[in-house]
Amino acid sequence: MTKILVLTSGGDSPGMNAVIRAVVRTSWNHGIEVYGCHGGYQGLVDQNIFAISTVQVAGCIQHGGTILRTSRCKAFFDQEVRRKSINFLQEKGITGLVIIGGDGSFRAASMLSHEGGIKVIGIPGTVDNDIIGTEYTIGFDTARNTALRAIDSIRDTGASTSTYFLIEVMGQRSGFLALDVGIAGGAEYILTPEFPLTIDELVTQIKEPHRKRNSLIIIVAEAGLPGCSLDIAKQLKQMTPFEYRVCVLGHIQRGGSPTVMDREIGSRMGYLAVKSLLEGKSEVMTAIQNGNLVLTKFPGADAGYRKLEDKNIFEMSRILSL
Repeated sequence: MTKILVLTSGGDSPGMNAVIRAVVRTSWNHGIEVYGCHGGYQGLVDQNIFAISTVQVAGCIQHGGTILRTSRCKAFFDQEVRRKSINFLQEKGITGLVIIGGDGSFRAASMLSHEGGIKVIGIPGTVDNDIIGTEYTIGFDTARNTALRAIDSIRDTGASTSTYFLIEVMGQRSGFLALDVGIAGGAEYILTPEFPLTIDELVTQIKEPHRKRNSLIIIVAEAGLPGCSLDIAKQLKQMTPFEYRVCVLGHIQRGGSPTVMDREIGSRMGYLAVKSLLEGKSEVMTAIQNGNLVLTKFPGADAGYRKLEDKNIFEMSRILSL
């Protein structure tokens, strides 16, 4: 293997640049030329790739987002489009691919492997932390720290004005982000897709005499419905005697300088990805399991998404918020 391609696909997440930097520098250390393309698979479809040197990744580790830019490319799931992309890679002598993204990106990489013999290694990157097979995905720690800073600031305003706040965080299918920032931010209530509370249940708890206070924080995972907290606040206002305000954090959670954790794990995963390609491995992703960095198979097409399973931690959160 003398040439590899690295790309970022799907949503961006802080720490992707640390991965790219590690892939490029590890590759060049082993005499491998590294190529990139802008916009994920779309750049490959457009046959617009470029060489990346170690100098070009200098100074990128502290920046959020991805220097390679990213997108979602539905066209790549067309077999004829893939055939042209495979032919292009073969003409260029590129036999390895490192893909930083989520399960959809990994499925596309598997197709490249099956149809064109390209060796592929995946690196999980999403702020939702919901990829099957790994306990951690690149960007999650930065996102939860960004959200926590916002919660702390809003708490100050709530206490000063006796206002109840609903703070909506990302988490399209899982509540890992909502749970972590809820506990760390001292939230009174945490609503996740796995363990939701009905409006009636939430109203009953808010009205309990021993839970009355000047202000409180309710953390809401968007659960595939961005802006859902606005409807929840409207219903609560009608059913309780309190004033509610909503703060939807949205894409602010994806930006910002990556934390130590995202930079360090991203660097380790990028290094392992290249070493694994050199060993002939393919259709595996780097993962954290039981606190250790390992390789594991790509999630199957029907694997679904990782979800919260321990309901007991919500009982702990409830007790600590009394």
